Parts: sequence; C-alpha cells; structure tokens
Amino acid sequence: MADDAELDRDTKKLALWIRLISNSNMIEKEIRNLFQSEFGVTLPRFDLMSALYREQGGLTMGELSKRMLVSNGNVTGIVERLQKEGLVKRWVLPTDRRIYSVGLTPKGRSEFKVMADRHKEWISDILGELDEEDVAQMTKMMGRMRDVLRARKEMKQKG
Repeated sequence: MADDAELDRDTKKLALWIRLISNSNMIEKEIRNLFQSEFGVTLPRFDLMSALYREQGGLTMGELSKRMLVSNGNVTGIVERLQKEGLVKRWVLPTDRRIYSVGLTPKGRSEFKVMADRHKEWISDILGELDEEDVAQMTKMMGRMRDVLRARKEMKQKG
C-alpha cells in the first residue's frame, strides 16, 4: 500500500493536471469566441494559417496534419475553403505528384498578420493581471514541464 506522502504527491500532480487543462480550456474558449465574433473564423483555420505563415516555403498536407494534430481530411477541408478565398495556394511536389504542398498567398499572409496581431492583444488582455515576474516564473516552469515530457517520450521510444 502506498504511504500517505506518495498518495499526497500523486494527488497534487493530478490537481496540477486538472488546473492546467481547466485554465487552457477557459483561455481557448474565449479565444475561439473572439476569432468568431471579430473575424468570422475558427481557431483551426487560424492555427493552419499560423503554421503556413511560419513556413514560407509551404508545408505538405501531411506536415500540416501532424502540426495541427488532426486528420488529413480536416486539413483538406480548411485548405479548400482558404484556397477558394484566395488565401492559400496548392501545388504538387515535383518529386511526387501525389503529394500537395500548401502556402499562404500574399493576401493570406496579410490577413493572417492582422489576425495574429489581434490574437496577441487578446492574450495580453486575458493574462493582463499577471505581472512580469508571474509570467517569467510560469514560462520557466512550463519549459521545465515540456523538457520532462520530451525526455519521457524519448525514453519510451527507446524502449
């Protein structure tokens, strides 16, 4: 049987997990609503455009799926709508004509930049009560958590 200290540690870790998810969900819900009300767009659409904005040479549909953690079908639907609006372009890879790459058009880059600037303002507003020290501490701790999770993943992959 686990001793009280171990149980308490496990309970605290579970509470941390619940708090992380709860806070993330609250922020995401507000951001989703703001994107819809101000720009009439979904968060997945913004996320896809964000991935393409960072990769000026474009990404394959498979790369987009992996980055967004969604199926190829979900990415295809978003890309088709963006293409109809002139915000993205698609082209086949010369090395494999079955694979499409996608990139933002100049119009897409411009529209994304407007949304990204507003997104930054919204996040600043949502987290406005946190002072610089709070943000620095939380950023450091989240970085530590990311490092622990990556190391865990690597250990599992090795075997």
